[in-house]
Amino acid sequence: MAKLSFHDEIEKNKRKSLFLTFLVFSCLLFIFYIISLFFDPLYRNSLIILGLFFTIIYVIINWSYGDKIILSSVGAKEAKKKYLQLNNVVEELSIAAGIPKPKVYIIESSEMNAFATGKDPKNSSIAITTGLLEKLNRDELSGVIGHEISHIANYDIRFSMLVATLVGLVVLLSDMFLRSLKYSDSKKNNGILIIIGLLFAIIAPIIVRLVQLAISRKREYLADATSAKLTRYPEGLASALEKIMKNNKGNLHVSEAVSHLFFVDPKSTNLDSLFATHPPIEERIRILRSM
Repeated sequence: MAKLSFHDEIEKNKRKSLFLTFLVFSCLLFIFYIISLFFDPLYRNSLIILGLFFTIIYVIINWSYGDKIILSSVGAKEAKKKYLQLNNVVEELSIAAGIPKPKVYIIESSEMNAFATGKDPKNSSIAITTGLLEKLNRDELSGVIGHEISHIANYDIRFSMLVATLVGLVVLLSDMFLRSLKYSDSKKNNGILIIIGLLFAIIAPIIVRLVQLAISRKREYLADATSAKLTRYPEGLASALEKIMKNNKGNLHVSEAVSHLFFVDPKSTNLDSLFATHPPIEERIRILRSM
């Protein structure tokens, strides 16, 4: 089987992003239609029209402002001039990758982590925790930044951003079902909606993880390899991963909806052993040191 080229990966991510957008649009319309069946026919058409309007607005907002929503949700602040070394590293590796320099953000946390987000290389951002900046030397920092630059260059960020908004949609739908109870036209319908709402509430965390797993672990290994290519020093990234493995507590306060975006899993949960969203750090280190 022929190996996919870097450009093939980019086109694949673009196609997956379009499909995911269509899936979100279709699912929302279907959910509104199902909810409308529990209402008096007098209000049914109005609800379907409202659902169509809401769906269009939801998709447009998340496509246009999804990255800003994500950055705001984790408390990221734009890096000021005092973060000169960080900005220099980002600029150097952006030039090496042939993309515009992303906006750089800081997250106040002792945990060591980072992520990239945006629609495309021209509209992208990288966020770094203060813990990462304080505990890594320049070579190690370059390794991590190179990894995130790779996600930007091959359009991983677009697909990951859409997955984050889709995960948020699962939570929204669960709440929507429960709130629909007071407007349903019979006790029988109320019982059905309660069951549906409870099912959503129970399975939502599992759905979140399964959707996040739609992002192949291969993209993390590819980003590691690309970072080694950009920096010409795989040991820098391997050493950074080693420090992260020894220092992180897994308690970065972020929503499960965005946890898959990060360089390493930011939270320790009971689902990690069953539905790990990141490849094992030990394996990533082993591969890097074999280069």
